[in-house]
Amino acid sequence: MQLKKIDKARYRKHLNQVIVASIALLAIGSLGIAQLLIALFPDPSGTHFHWNLTGVIITCIAMFIGFNKIKHHEFMHEVYYVWRLKQSLNLITRKLKKVRAAADQNDVSAMQVLHYYYQGCRQLWQLDDNTITMEELSIWQAKLDVKADELNIQLNTTEFDPEILKSF
Repeated sequence: MQLKKIDKARYRKHLNQVIVASIALLAIGSLGIAQLLIALFPDPSGTHFHWNLTGVIITCIAMFIGFNKIKHHEFMHEVYYVWRLKQSLNLITRKLKKVRAAADQNDVSAMQVLHYYYQGCRQLWQLDDNTITMEELSIWQAKLDVKADELNIQLNTTEFDPEILKSF
């Protein structure tokens, strides 16, 4: 996945709308389905937990299918991009210790992965206004840049390929 410029205001607006729509759909859908099931199949004991749970599960499945169908719509562009970015960074995070160890041993692939990881984290944290650890990220990036200069390596985020992670 390649890093792209994202309009933060548009991303935040669309993300908030997706969150509100999700909450509303989950509440209305699960309650509506549960009430329908309770009306169709009343329980003489008065407990309807299983119908309420069924309503939530059916609504979640319907929402998953619906969001999966609209994920490529222009409205979802930024939200879907950030979702994929988070997935990509999560894959790296799981192997970060090994990747950093390999980068310390001058592994160029590991250095490219770290460069992508740092740039992706920077973008994600700026989009989500999570700038608390941005200073620490800058230190990590500076150390990586020094190492790359020492080895005369050009780091580029376009060089990242998730398949590289399989070797770590």
